[in-house]
Amino acid sequence: MTRMQDIADKLGISKGTVSKALNGTSNISEELQKKILETAVEMGYTKKLRRQKDTEQKLCILIDNMEYEEPYQNAYDIVLGFRQMAEPAGYTVDIIRVTEKLQRSMPYDVFMLQNNYMGAFILGFSLSAAWMRDFLTSHTPTVLYDNYIIANPTISYVGVDSNEGMELAVSYLKQLGHRKIGYLTSALGSYVMQARHKAFFQALRQADMNADPAYARGSYHITECMEKHLPRLLDMGVTAIICCHDQMAHAALLQCQQLGYHIPKDLSIIGFDDLPFCAYTSPPLTTIRQNRIQIGKSGYSALESLLNQVSIGTLLLHAQLIVRNSAGEPPVHK
Repeated sequence: MTRMQDIADKLGISKGTVSKALNGTSNISEELQKKILETAVEMGYTKKLRRQKDTEQKLCILIDNMEYEEPYQNAYDIVLGFRQMAEPAGYTVDIIRVTEKLQRSMPYDVFMLQNNYMGAFILGFSLSAAWMRDFLTSHTPTVLYDNYIIANPTISYVGVDSNEGMELAVSYLKQLGHRKIGYLTSALGSYVMQARHKAFFQALRQADMNADPAYARGSYHITECMEKHLPRLLDMGVTAIICCHDQMAHAALLQCQQLGYHIPKDLSIIGFDDLPFCAYTSPPLTTIRQNRIQIGKSGYSALESLLNQVSIGTLLLHAQLIVRNSAGEPPVHK
């Protein structure tokens, strides 16, 4: 493993200067610090796991495209679960909202070294995020929520089992008597949206139901899904719609009611995630639950393993079908 002395030897400077750069001290030039950090990353240097009581142990949660400040927001419980495990173990946890500007200003490993972070839990990154490319070769222990990087032993993926979740939803609708099931999705610009889209069709095939690609419709904007794609599914005669997430399901529920449909008498709707508002929609939303507190705790467990050189690949939690009142038997005329 690369040592500070190795970096110093390559640059022809003292080990002390390297230490100052890696620990963010201000008495060396910005240009030299940048050169040292970039060289450290190039040589594969990472922060070592230390347990001295006088050494601050810093982890970070890096967030994009998710909200976490209030209990009703989708990342709140994930952050809480991670902190419930990390902070009693002696770690300081910084929560940082990541911008595209930040990602393009420096490589991921340089950012982690510059800020003295030993590892990170990544929430909400799209596949097009600049640091997603860095994760392919990163040497920093990192856990991705609902994202997957192949063949990097320092990167782990945690989430809920999309295949299991879709199988539960499709099986339940089949038991109720549905034979034509549609799917509404956001744009497939994230790993989890791609995984759920694929899992929907896999679940249809396992249930010996029509897996025609035309039964899945999607768009980046929920309003476009409601105005363009939802009517097309209704025209095709679907009796039930599974949605990629709860916000989409709630929008579909409201739009169908405005069109004169009675839910679930005329159409069944199922969401995915079980966000807090699902119990209070009218009617309450049947959905697939992912336990977000447990996801946060699992994120910490995977990261702790990586920090101890135990290469965790994929850690998927079980999905759970939460039956409420937005799904029922299909209308007899269908």
